[in-house]
Amino acid sequence: MNVEDLLGSVLQSGMTRSTAGRMRSSLGGGGLLEQLGGMLGGSAGGGSMPATAGIGGALGGILNEAGRMVGGNQNLAIGGLGALAGVLMGGRRGLGGAIRGGIGGGAMAMLGLMAFQALKKSGTFEKMKVPLGLAAPTTAAEKAELERNAGLVLKAMINAAKADGEIDESEVGRIVGKVQEFGADSDTQAFLKAEMEKPMDTAGLVAAATGKPELAAQLYAASLLAIEVDTPAEKEYLAGLARSLGLGGEVTQNLHRAVGLEMG
Repeated sequence: MNVEDLLGSVLQSGMTRSTAGRMRSSLGGGGLLEQLGGMLGGSAGGGSMPATAGIGGALGGILNEAGRMVGGNQNLAIGGLGALAGVLMGGRRGLGGAIRGGIGGGAMAMLGLMAFQALKKSGTFEKMKVPLGLAAPTTAAEKAELERNAGLVLKAMINAAKADGEIDESEVGRIVGKVQEFGADSDTQAFLKAEMEKPMDTAGLVAAATGKPELAAQLYAASLLAIEVDTPAEKEYLAGLARSLGLGGEVTQNLHRAVGLEMG
């Protein structure tokens, strides 16, 4: 199981009770989820699909804008978004490897979409790129970069989960048990368990995203999927992470709105 597949399995396991709901919110919820899931059609993979014309509303608009920036909607990872939407609608949980593999790619596409939308709305990044993940990789170098980014996203989620203290053994066991259900082998399970037992490493995440606002926004968005934000320690963690990543208040507020999170 590669890192993208592991990321997909971790997200399906539900890092917190709010993870699934925040993912649904980020993809528009309700009817828009159905539109995305319907676009998957007979394709089980996480590759690109030819158009986004069937998606209405603000989500369709931002996808079309991203498509124009990368030379056409066929260069976006719409298939991955469709696979993820299918899981969130409850129809494809626990299916075979092709669908399961598409979910990890869909997770990176979802985070790329969140980052792109939040940065565009803020108007503070004139030369921003479509984040890799939402933009489908086209070269071996881009595929390797996407795999590295997926690893950073996974680390960001685990880091955030430790914001109010260590992840306790029962929680580690629950998450590892769930990814086992989704096909993780013993080596993958051991890797995930070791990552959850490591000390927090916010500095390492920040260093990896320095000079990369699109990746920084993806890491912050991923953190929002792994944290309840119902303790002062969690709120302080997110505020410090945003500052360290160089994300302004408008960008972080846009990401909070995307996942349906109200911060007092």
